[in-house]
Amino acid sequence: MIEQVRALFDRDGKPVPGIGETLLSAYESGLKRPGPEYLHYLCSVYRVEPVALGYEGPCICGNPHRTLAAARGEFREERPSITHGAHLVVQHPFAPGPPHVSAHDEDENVLRTSLLKILQGQDVTLNGPLLGAVENIRRRMDETFVSATVSPAMLDQWEEATRGFGRQYLNTPPLRLLCDVLLEFSAVRKALERRQPIDLQERLCRMAAQLAGLGGMIMINLGDHRLARSFFRTGRTAADETGDRALRAWVTAREALVPLYLGDPREALNLAKKSRDLAGQTPCPAQAMAPVVEARALAMLSTSGRKDTIEQAKRALARARQAFQMMPPNDKEDSTFGYTERQLYFHQGDALVKLGQALEADIALTQALNRYQPSEWLDPMLIRFDQAKCKLLEGDVDEAITIGVGLLRTLEQHYRADIVMRRANELGRSVAEKDPTHPLLGLYNELLKNPIASSPARSPEPGHQTDGQSMATYREG
Repeated sequence: MIEQVRALFDRDGKPVPGIGETLLSAYESGLKRPGPEYLHYLCSVYRVEPVALGYEGPCICGNPHRTLAAARGEFREERPSITHGAHLVVQHPFAPGPPHVSAHDEDENVLRTSLLKILQGQDVTLNGPLLGAVENIRRRMDETFVSATVSPAMLDQWEEATRGFGRQYLNTPPLRLLCDVLLEFSAVRKALERRQPIDLQERLCRMAAQLAGLGGMIMINLGDHRLARSFFRTGRTAADETGDRALRAWVTAREALVPLYLGDPREALNLAKKSRDLAGQTPCPAQAMAPVVEARALAMLSTSGRKDTIEQAKRALARARQAFQMMPPNDKEDSTFGYTERQLYFHQGDALVKLGQALEADIALTQALNRYQPSEWLDPMLIRFDQAKCKLLEGDVDEAITIGVGLLRTLEQHYRADIVMRRANELGRSVAEKDPTHPLLGLYNELLKNPIASSPARSPEPGHQTDGQSMATYREG
């Protein structure tokens, strides 16, 4: 057994492990527990799943180890030994043929391959196979809800992982986070395939709703609005299973961002009102988020600074601030599944920019920017683009385009999320309308097309930029 484990390490190009008779005996007697890597190789050698060795959960590789031959108890003649390097692999009497790979395993493998490439620093694009895997995993969750055991301890781990993904949303590249989220999403779906006790079923559905909503948020940042809407639809289905008004309202408020960015403010306004109705009188994040989306949609619908629209939007922002004060403290610290003060200031400033209220907008945006950490990137990036628009509203074209050039110089190709480039293009068009012959406009347009691959990332601060910070955040709160 030890020789086979060592041979598998050697086959995979890993250093020779320190496993010996004493350690193997300790594993078998239960005195020690193998780590995830050792457990994977032990399962590979024994050709069983972790549960057969007394451990919960799937293997770290996500693939089945138990062969059909072993499951049926079929004995086959021992195969010839195979030599890998200096080690001898003794084939098990139940040596398998090629394992059957199901469709959902194949989709998960596509995500795992993408994740490994990202971890190795390779460029990964949202291509056809990856999009197909994302959509298939989401669709199977839909299918699971029309068909339907997991331990409470495993649920605790999944819930903590879900909260962790919410925290990572602030500082993890979107495609990398999408792979992690969907692998967890797939694990939750498998648990939901079997009907659980009511309390466990509700917890699973809550996690499914949150992970689906997070998937939709990531797809917005990646620029695939069709898939974003599909994820939010799945999230609504899962949230409906819980009966939690606050959760249903949160998914709907997040979904309202899709038409908001697609340029359909009327649909965004309708979804924001629906979210507000779902929340009712329950103090929750959606009570503050929904009126903010409503204000931003109204600002997009306003023409020539119509006074009635401006007043409607400002009343919506006032309702948001009032609802924010009533939110539970924990929700005020969670920028993904809750709603934070800095997000409130940011979105308030964004609405005021669209309303043409430059002075009020700049105050709100500055208050938001001061509340972000140096390691957080995208929200401050979007705030600075909004501040550049404030300068345009004030007639200072030079300062506006100078801010824009500085931001684009920090934006390498790997970090050019769709949501950022939309803001950048909007600023370029606005400057061209104000001053089509501005000397910096040509440079700005060149930077839009061709990022500076070697430029260091900077963390924008009010009025200046400081070298040396990592670009990490890829989300619009």
